[in-house]
Amino acid sequence: MNQSNFNCELLFQRNLKEKRNFLDKTKAENWLENLFAWLFCTQEECLDYDTFQEKELILRNELQTLLKQSEVVSEIDFTNRFYESLVAIHSDLLSDLEAILDFDPAAKSRAEVLLAYPGFFAIFVYRIANNLWVHKVNILPRVLSELAHSKTGIDIHPGANIGKCFFIDHGTGIVIGETAKIGSNVKIYQGVTLGALSVSKEKAKEKRHPTIEDDVIIYANATILGGNTTIGKGAIIGGNVWITESIPAQSLVYHKSEIIVKTKIEYNNIIDFSI
Repeated sequence: MNQSNFNCELLFQRNLKEKRNFLDKTKAENWLENLFAWLFCTQEECLDYDTFQEKELILRNELQTLLKQSEVVSEIDFTNRFYESLVAIHSDLLSDLEAILDFDPAAKSRAEVLLAYPGFFAIFVYRIANNLWVHKVNILPRVLSELAHSKTGIDIHPGANIGKCFFIDHGTGIVIGETAKIGSNVKIYQGVTLGALSVSKEKAKEKRHPTIEDDVIIYANATILGGNTTIGKGAIIGGNVWITESIPAQSLVYHKSEIIVKTKIEYNNIIDFSI
């Protein structure tokens, strides 16, 4: 046996030591995209009810396959329960969609939000993945969340608890941790982190991420950390702040920086930037 074959066998044997979950990520992504198109009729063919029903059956079968790959014991029963819950999930998503239309002056129509808003797509994926997570489905919810992360730049753990009328503007760089709790009518801008103060493995079962109460607005690049940190109802958190302690309700928190503006005549020294 030459060295090349020996290394190949070694790698193969190492892989056999770990139990494998053969979830097909490509099929999971296709199911997710098709579920979105079906749930909101973003394709013209879905406006025909017979076609709409046919697509539901296809989506059911695809989910059953994914659940079987995720080692769900009774994938048929679980699939039936999941699709029964879709009416409630759809209602929550419609409230999220309306929040975007009500709050964002750039949003001109429902179709625009559905087709062009990464924040709404990330919320859609979260609500689907969270339903699976709550019912202890293995791996699939995390895979769905990471698919949304790769498409939108928004990282929402499926274990987070998020209320109705959730609004994400722009969204790139948002991180929401597993034990974060977010109330209703909350608005979050790009770059916001709801994270943990510690990444110790011993604290895996503790609440590590902050609580955001109803009607809070968090502006761009704010960082809020810690499981004991609560942002009180109606608070406004300005951009670029760093928070590790609770904030009372109806507070305004902001970072003040000094910007100096002078004319070139007043300031004769040449600013030489070396890049």
